[in-house]
Amino acid sequence: MDETAVLKRVLAESVAFLDGLPGRPVNARYDVDDVAEALGGPLPETGTGPYTVIEELLAGAEPGVVAMPSPRFFGWVIGGVLPAALGADWLTSVWDQNAGLLASSPAAAGAERVAAGWLLELLDLPAESAVGFVTGGMMANFTCLAAARSAVLRRVGWNVEAGGLIGAPPVRVLVGQERHDTIDLALRYLGLGSGRSVEVDVDDQGRIRPDALAAALDSGPADGATIVCLQAGNVHSGAFDPFAEAISIAHQHGAWVHVDGAFGLWAVASPDLRPLVAGVAAADSWATDAHKTLNVPYDSGLAIVADAASLHTAMGVHAAYLIQDSRPDPFASVPEFSRRARGFTVWAALRSLGRSGVAGLVEGLVARAARFADQLGRLEGVEIVNDVCFTQVCVSFGSDEVTREVARRLLIDGTAWMTPSTWHGRAILRISVSNYRTTDDDVDTSVAAIAELLAAVRADLS
Repeated sequence: MDETAVLKRVLAESVAFLDGLPGRPVNARYDVDDVAEALGGPLPETGTGPYTVIEELLAGAEPGVVAMPSPRFFGWVIGGVLPAALGADWLTSVWDQNAGLLASSPAAAGAERVAAGWLLELLDLPAESAVGFVTGGMMANFTCLAAARSAVLRRVGWNVEAGGLIGAPPVRVLVGQERHDTIDLALRYLGLGSGRSVEVDVDDQGRIRPDALAAALDSGPADGATIVCLQAGNVHSGAFDPFAEAISIAHQHGAWVHVDGAFGLWAVASPDLRPLVAGVAAADSWATDAHKTLNVPYDSGLAIVADAASLHTAMGVHAAYLIQDSRPDPFASVPEFSRRARGFTVWAALRSLGRSGVAGLVEGLVARAARFADQLGRLEGVEIVNDVCFTQVCVSFGSDEVTREVARRLLIDGTAWMTPSTWHGRAILRISVSNYRTTDDDVDTSVAAIAELLAAVRADLS
């Protein structure tokens, strides 16, 4: 009885929250200290009924919720949640499957197998690739680079799984100057050291320069262990590296090519946007995040490796107490044993949208970004500082002082959520369009709020 009552209460609250998103301020009403005070106190000596616990959680935490599913949330690159994926996520919790082994949950493993096949078909990647369902883009990069580390060291006669890195031949990693921070973090976790990477020059939009890549590769050992990291979707400009040329150059030098495509890899799904990622399928591994452009719930990173054996060698293990056969278990593709069954939500999103629906979703996000750039660019003294080719828009309001103050007041205002950043030495307001719910009206409402705040800031600072 308690369980049913709790679920009904949560359902009612969930429906009210989603229905209220269009008119809800995007910012939180409580600070972290307020939430901690509301939920805190000494550890209770005795338990509390589940229904009361949920009521206390709602009262204490809900005011601290940032409306990330809002159609006017444009901070970082955070997608919404498709209805089918939300339903699948609830079932994932109810079914409570451990997705580590084939034997532990045929349901979870089967859904992941189908979802992986659909993903490879949708993204036009090699059909024999292995797909690991990880927590997010960070761990997708880590997992792919673990496979890369294993493979490139094996080529020079070193088994890193058995011998570790002490005494191993050096691994040379080449990265673009504007790679995402999670690449550096993954290299730290893997013992490759982010500070040892060779930075390759990029153009004014953050795209790696093939001539600079070739020169950097030429300067290194001809037969060494080498990894090249490319990018599908610069975190500021949204730009894409020139994959066909860069991958060809890297492969001529015997390098493994990894592509960080956290939000931009989904451009492959659109016939109109596919030229942005021409040649990307020739890489050796790809990282992406389904919670971003595909709009499934957290957590849902995807690590894709063309040479499945390299991924399974880096991540897999056999133990006597496990029920295993000759087929690789799901945990052989991820850095976890026990984990959530993440494939249900990805399967549900792809099944609900289909190929044409994913293309429409991506194209819609790009269209909303272009609308932002067009309308904001018409405001006096406002500059769009990137070439808007995908879902990212970077805006300057003249001086850095004005830009930072507009960004600060916008977060307080609550009409829309956009994040301040610095790019090429300039203060900017960064807009990431990632939510399927966002409409033209949401863009227009957000632009109007920015214009009003801009006028107030200019008046106050004049």
